[in-house]
Amino acid sequence: MSTTDTTATTARRARRGIRPTGRPSGTGTPPAARPGRLTVGTTRIGYEVRSYFRSPDAVFFTFLFPVIMLGIFTAAFSASGEIQPGPGAEAVSVGAYYLPGMLAAGMLLSGVQNLAIDIATERSNGTLKRLGGTPLSPVSYFVGKIGQVFVTGVLQAALLLLVASTLYGIALPTEPEAWMTFAWVFVLGVATSALLGIALSALPRSGRSATAVVIPIVLILQFISGVYLQFNQLPEWMQNIASLFPLKWMAQGMRAAFLPDDFAVLEQYEAWDLGWVAVALLVWLVVGLVISRLTFRWIRRDS
Repeated sequence: MSTTDTTATTARRARRGIRPTGRPSGTGTPPAARPGRLTVGTTRIGYEVRSYFRSPDAVFFTFLFPVIMLGIFTAAFSASGEIQPGPGAEAVSVGAYYLPGMLAAGMLLSGVQNLAIDIATERSNGTLKRLGGTPLSPVSYFVGKIGQVFVTGVLQAALLLLVASTLYGIALPTEPEAWMTFAWVFVLGVATSALLGIALSALPRSGRSATAVVIPIVLILQFISGVYLQFNQLPEWMQNIASLFPLKWMAQGMRAAFLPDDFAVLEQYEAWDLGWVAVALLVWLVVGLVISRLTFRWIRRDS
């Protein structure tokens, strides 16, 4: 291989966050000065984001889907009038009521659905096997994927809020406390969703079956967690099941940030319970982290 070819190959590997497997005698970077796992993972974020936006199906079903669903719900149900939690309470438009749920669904889609299908596909088509033959560690790989979810999640939320305020005339909160609630629920929700997506990617046996395995799980969670249906109108047993999963708590936290306080009476225990929102998301974050680290393999054991 010529010097030019070697240089080009090294450059491509560097852009993907893959360190060289060796160095010529007397040259290169000494081992002590090699970048750490977090540094290597950070360099992969740009590569992962570019790959994400080059996949039309991922962009449509995870990035644009909440925006489209908000438009459908706003157009379909606005004629029925505003939603009011009780006599004398402040009312909001249909679009304003469903906006928090769509924000929560966006986090779930960007993390769980996107990563579970993406990683299962990479394992199936041999991408993970090739990466496993390099010095790239699972931690660096995780950092790249989680960073991609954060970048796309922020862009998706910004687009959703922009569309809601400009096209549908939905009034956004003006209180700093509301935006602080939005910020911490968003960060915890995205991190939890990303780790659960990595964990769930071990379930499909192939990239071809990943969509059939993952999408029904995500879709059911959206219906029972107050995204597409008003949570207080669901049967109690269904609310109890939804409370076992993180999406219900993400949607509840987002409603606390975007809806008037009068709407707290529509929650399961007639309160926003933000402390329990934080606890539930932290528990699921730890669960996702542990399962991801225990089950992640460059190659399936049963392959």
